[in-house]
Amino acid sequence: MAAMTVTRDLTSLRASRAAMRGRVALVPTMGALHAGHIALVAAARAVADRVVASIFVNPLQFNAASDLARYPRTEEADLAMLAAAGCDLAWVPAPEAMYAPDRATAVTVGGPAERFEGAARPGHFGGVATVCTKLFLQARADVAVFGEKDWQQLQVIRRVVRDLDIPIAILPVPTVREDDGLALSSRNRFLMAAERTTAPLLAREGFATASAIAAGADATAVLGAAMARLAQAGFGVEYLALVAAETMQPLDRATEPARLVAAARLGSVRLLDNWLVA
Repeated sequence: MAAMTVTRDLTSLRASRAAMRGRVALVPTMGALHAGHIALVAAARAVADRVVASIFVNPLQFNAASDLARYPRTEEADLAMLAAAGCDLAWVPAPEAMYAPDRATAVTVGGPAERFEGAARPGHFGGVATVCTKLFLQARADVAVFGEKDWQQLQVIRRVVRDLDIPIAILPVPTVREDDGLALSSRNRFLMAAERTTAPLLAREGFATASAIAAGADATAVLGAAMARLAQAGFGVEYLALVAAETMQPLDRATEPARLVAAARLGSVRLLDNWLVA
């Protein structure tokens, strides 16, 4: 296997991309990689001849400068993981390589971006949509691979691609979890020991509630009971909701393809998760 190329400026990226032959897959990341990201690379390798992965902590999608500063940065380890996973090209731009100081263009999103994370983090999905649009244009990939763990983000990206006629397929990959059910996240490393013991309860409640709703239980009742149990365990539950899988519109019952989505704080860490209702 050829050594992975690392590019940090757009000219080099375009030259490396121009030399590629066959189907190309893109794996956008913000670094701090874990097994979930490597699953995305494996999925990309399965559908493409070449894999490009980006590492870029996108400042546009952070609402607070302190959160941006706190986001873990582990570039050396990340590059080693990507190389070992069979990535062909790593695109690792600095902020100034992505955004000109006088930039005047951004992507504005609505629809599936309007509720939940969109309401909790104003401007977040606009930042996600803008950087992903740029990455799609820069890499000129045939397919981009995203994890289902950030379900709402996945629906926003699908809508952006559809609405802007971007010629790229979006490939979702199921959430990768720890043995105890906790969804893998770069932020899990900030959980204190006692919080890490409690954290899997979110997944257990989510799976159980999704199953109950799919079996015909009253959604309002089971959601309320699950939120009460999580609160009693120490979670600050921001939302636990039944939504239409594609549009993110709230549902009273699972009369169409549906998802259960959640955000909850545990200590200083904000956990996101979601579960199929089927």
